Amino acid sequence: MKRVALFLIILISSALSQIQFEDYFLEKTMRVDYYHVGDVNSKIIALDEIREEPYWGGPKKNLIDRFNFGNFKYEVYDLKTNQLIFSRGYSTLFAEWLTTPEAKKVRRAFHETVVFPFPKNPVKLIIYTRDEKNVFQKSFELEIDPKNPFIKKDKPFNFSSFKILNNGNSNDKVDIVVIPDGYTESEKEKYKKDLQSFVNLLFNSSPYKENKSNFNIWGVEAYSKESGTDIPRDNIWKETILNTSFYTFDTERYLMTEDNKTLRSIAANVPYDLIYILVNTPKYGGGAIYNYYSVAVADHPTFEYLIVHEFGHGFAGLGDEYYTSQVSYEEFYKLNVEPWERNLTTLVDFDSKWKNLIDQDTPIPTPPTDEYKNRVGVFEGGGYVPKGVYRPMLDCTMKSRTVDNFCVVCKNTIQEVINFYCEK
Repeated sequence: MKRVALFLIILISSALSQIQFEDYFLEKTMRVDYYHVGDVNSKIIALDEIREEPYWGGPKKNLIDRFNFGNFKYEVYDLKTNQLIFSRGYSTLFAEWLTTPEAKKVRRAFHETVVFPFPKNPVKLIIYTRDEKNVFQKSFELEIDPKNPFIKKDKPFNFSSFKILNNGNSNDKVDIVVIPDGYTESEKEKYKKDLQSFVNLLFNSSPYKENKSNFNIWGVEAYSKESGTDIPRDNIWKETILNTSFYTFDTERYLMTEDNKTLRSIAANVPYDLIYILVNTPKYGGGAIYNYYSVAVADHPTFEYLIVHEFGHGFAGLGDEYYTSQVSYEEFYKLNVEPWERNLTTLVDFDSKWKNLIDQDTPIPTPPTDEYKNRVGVFEGGGYVPKGVYRPMLDCTMKSRTVDNFCVVCKNTIQEVINFYCEK
């Protein structure tokens, strides 16, 4: 039986390795925009539009996802052969909203996007959603003919761009596009200065510092009419290009945008893997969603922490390990299901997590004593709750406001994702 399983793994790996980018794709992006509509009881996906964008910044060899991260995933199949030619996992603001009290009372619509290399021939796109047991279930299917004359090719936001860190070809580097919000035209030099600080601070922490040569970082000169951002409970409303706002889901520090369409259209000015929004405000806040976008404020003393912590979410799908700060979520992690995030466990399927990194004499769960202060264990408290969810070490940048302090599990995960984007 083991030999059969091994043979199947080898066969699948061989099939995936035979996917040649040039056989299926052009070096530009197909962007599919849709609306996610619903509440805790029912959810639907409705197509908005399909766009052709001029750059493909992602890998050309690692076309199939190998992480199984995210609340959602999408797969692209060649329609004629039914060959899987592209896949990715991701999460969304809608998925987070579903865990809030409002989702029990109100139906809402969130704009979302999936992107993949522009196909040469007709394809089938399938989007999957995790069910209550974290198993992916098909939730949307669409056949797309790349020659369809109604695929939009216009450029809604045509802004100048620049590379502030240039290490080579986008297809084997991690390309981050940093988009400003709440910077006016007169503050363009401040944006560029803050962007340089972003670069300097990101690479102060391991494993980013060891991988600086594997990154490209872009800036887009997308300026706002007003300086700052919205603070609804203080009745402060600013006219900004990305419409970011504090008090997302009524959590003061949670600073996000629901204007996904504008965000994606601005990002399309460059080849990118990840989007980072830099907000021009001294008020503390930020946020991030895996394979969606990350946000940090530029003028708070914790700027460095915000950059690396939020990038841990957006880039590597790491979960929050803290459990004492106020959030709007209810039962974000179900205790009878193993979280998909690598750095959290409910012990339902701990064999799939960091069990191999724990010394034999370390108890599970692990007491939070000095004896285990610098050892990998299973420490209770994480995922916004003090009981039932566990983290790998006593402290980590995903738990406390610290820098250059990722635990070994988080470091390993970040390194794996870097390697994936860099075709390693």
